Amino acid sequence: MAAVSATTGEVKLLGLWRSPYVTRVGIALNLKKVGYEFVQEEVQGQKSEILLKSNPVYKKIPVLIHQGKPVCESAIIVEYIDEIWTSEPPILPSHPFDRAVARFWVTYIDDKLLALVRTLVFGATEGTSKAEVADGGAEAFQLLEEAFAKCSHGKEYFGGDTIGYLDIALGCWLGWIKAVEDVSNIKFLDEKKVPLLVGWAERFLQNEAVKGTMLEADEYVQRVKNLSASAR
Repeated sequence: MAAVSATTGEVKLLGLWRSPYVTRVGIALNLKKVGYEFVQEEVQGQKSEILLKSNPVYKKIPVLIHQGKPVCESAIIVEYIDEIWTSEPPILPSHPFDRAVARFWVTYIDDKLLALVRTLVFGATEGTSKAEVADGGAEAFQLLEEAFAKCSHGKEYFGGDTIGYLDIALGCWLGWIKAVEDVSNIKFLDEKKVPLLVGWAERFLQNEAVKGTMLEADEYVQRVKNLSASAR
C-alpha cells in the first residue's frame, strides 16, 4: 500500500492499512523519513507467528519491530519513533505542558471516535438512539474544533507548521469518519459547525506523509457497509 523503502530490514511494521492505528504509525514513519518493511497481517482467523511472538499480551496490530525488538500500541510506537529518529522535526511538542495536553486529547480521540465508529457501524446499544449517538459525535467534534484553535496557534496543524502527535491521532480516523458519514447520512465534519477542522482535514489528507497510508474513500465505505450488514 505505502511507498516505502526497506533497504536495511532494520524496521518492520506489522499491520493492515484499514486499521487507523496502523495508519497512525505509518504516518509517523513517513514524517521521519524512515524506510521500513510493511508486513501484512490479517486480524481475523489465524494470526501469524511473528505477530504472536512480537505482541504476546494483546496479540494485536500494529507492532513496530526495530533492530529485532518489538514495540506495541500505536500511541507508544509514535512516541518511540519520535525519540529514536531525531533528524526530522519532532512529532510531539517540546514543552512538557504542551505534550501533556496533546496526550490528553489523543486519549480522548481514541475513546470517543472508536466508540462513535463502532456504534454507527454495528448499531446503537439498547436504550440509545441514533440521534443520541449523532449528538454525542457532534459534541466531540465541537470540542476538537476548540482544541484545534488553541493548539494550532493559528497555523495549519494541531502541531503548528507541521503535522504533530495530535494531527496523527485524529487524522488516522478520517477515512472511517467520512465513510460512516456517507453510510449513516450524519455529517460530523460540517463546514458550518467545525470550519477549522474541515480545513485541517483537507490539508492533512493532502500531506505527502499521509498519502499511501490510507485506503481509497470508497474502500472505507464498502468496509463500513460490509461490517454493518454482518452485524444485522
